[in-house]
Amino acid sequence: MERVDVELFTDGGNDAVVRLPGRRFPGVLIQGDSLHILRSDVAEVVEACGRGDLVDAGESAGLLLAGLDALLARYSTALENHGMKRPY
Repeated sequence: MERVDVELFTDGGNDAVVRLPGRRFPGVLIQGDSLHILRSDVAEVVEACGRGDLVDAGESAGLLLAGLDALLARYSTALENHGMKRPY
């Protein structure tokens, strides 16, 4: 394990926006439990598609998209608050 100093653009939380040394743009640090939940949400969409249940797949995908949109908005706001352009 290596210890490094990072720049924190938001509060710590479960989805902190941080910049690692040597990186031009920050990234989002997702805690392990949150990553597991994200993976489970994607698995629900895949399983519903496999069953041919497009209604359930669509609902699950919509919730997943809303969560990712919120995460992206947090990232964009953090960059804007620090006078940085988005990398996309």
